[in-house]
Amino acid sequence: MGLEAALPVDGFLTTKLNRLINWGRRSALWPMPFATACCGIELMAVGASRYDLARFGAEVFRFSPRQADLLIVAGRVAVKMLPVLQRIYVQMTEPKWVISMGACASTGGVFDTYAVVQGVDQFIPVDVYVPGCPPRPEMLIEGIMAIQRMIDNENIPYDGDGKRLPLEIALQPNYEPARQPMDVSIGAT
Repeated sequence: MGLEAALPVDGFLTTKLNRLINWGRRSALWPMPFATACCGIELMAVGASRYDLARFGAEVFRFSPRQADLLIVAGRVAVKMLPVLQRIYVQMTEPKWVISMGACASTGGVFDTYAVVQGVDQFIPVDVYVPGCPPRPEMLIEGIMAIQRMIDNENIPYDGDGKRLPLEIALQPNYEPARQPMDVSIGAT
């Protein structure tokens, strides 16, 4: 796979070098946005100065899959766009991570039609599911931080052939919806 395959497994140098490599991977995630509809607007907000994704080392959005290691699928994916998404995923460098942002990317959302993919995890492996319609920028930052924690702890799962398995982390909403300003009643009162 890279430098890790060339080094001996049980050495002192390997442990320290792996820690350094994981720190570099965690601190320099380069996202590749695949954004459609309203989730794309929230993705743009994350890169702006208010939320400042640069604090987490992921401010450089790469529009070339060969320079990116984090794919953010934000919004609905049409069946016609699916081959493009799969080609982008295949062209990305290893190790690569995927965030499914929003209800439409994760489950198809309200678009239960033949033209919209009902969850991108049926076609590419997804590491983190960010809920919401559209999800708040804080939720996407939490998803990026979840991937960084997994890289730091060296909890990257592999199968028997050495291929990385998806993390499949589902985030919980980190906010409480506000109460309605007045009670709503249906029907005659």
